[in-house]
Amino acid sequence: MSTTVVLHLVSHASGELVEMLARTAVAQLAGVEVRRRLWKMVRHLDQVPEILGVVAATPGYVLHSVSHSDIRDALEEGCRHLGVPCHFALEPLVGQLSEYTGAAVLSHHSSGDVFDEDYFHRVEAMKFALAHDDGLASDDLDDADVVIVGVSRATKTPTCMYLASRGIKAANVPLVPGAAPPAGVLQANGPLVVGLTVDPSRLAMIRAARLTALRDEANRDYADLDALRKEVLEARRLFIRRGWPIIDASHRSIEQTASLIIDMLRKRAGEER
Repeated sequence: MSTTVVLHLVSHASGELVEMLARTAVAQLAGVEVRRRLWKMVRHLDQVPEILGVVAATPGYVLHSVSHSDIRDALEEGCRHLGVPCHFALEPLVGQLSEYTGAAVLSHHSSGDVFDEDYFHRVEAMKFALAHDDGLASDDLDDADVVIVGVSRATKTPTCMYLASRGIKAANVPLVPGAAPPAGVLQANGPLVVGLTVDPSRLAMIRAARLTALRDEANRDYADLDALRKEVLEARRLFIRRGWPIIDASHRSIEQTASLIIDMLRKRAGEER
């Protein structure tokens, strides 16, 4: 007899971390069917009430990777009020999910489901990516394997999350028009720094879609093509001045961009031997 559980997955980034952990945990439970609801890019307190409203209507298990303390506290407090479990994704999960569903933990695992040293290495990389996402802790980048720099919506965050799922500690730093790059990325000693660029026309479409999704009519300059041409050009000039390798992500998937970065890291490691 199977048990059906609703998993509410809440992420401040792309959601890859919570989805990966949920799949891995559920695979180790006997007879559990899952209905998933995913919230991505949860970075503002005013997003929490909507999430809690859905959780109240369809109670289940809340798994989150929210790193901002005020948002995390509001989400966890709201779940306590609703009487539903709320779990931070980087804490032990399988046992708690087993207790919630009543399902037995399977004693056998496929090679992809084992919580081995490599798994925990990837979790550490995920922790690092979350703590260094979108310019967070940009003054503390020396422990990164790679730092990705680029304009807004250049696929920096999902690329970092994909790299983290491969055990690579990746940070990303946004470039803001009219502002100097954070000193931390200019002074970073050790990590590979990679510049991501995107064709301005494609970037304009991506940003326009973002503004529409946010119902933001006040920031149309964010998707203005002429402004974007200048913004992308200034970013490329910075990359060239600093001698950072450049990847054009315009027509590449996240996996393809990440693969190029992995190749750069391997080549760099070989040269340092």
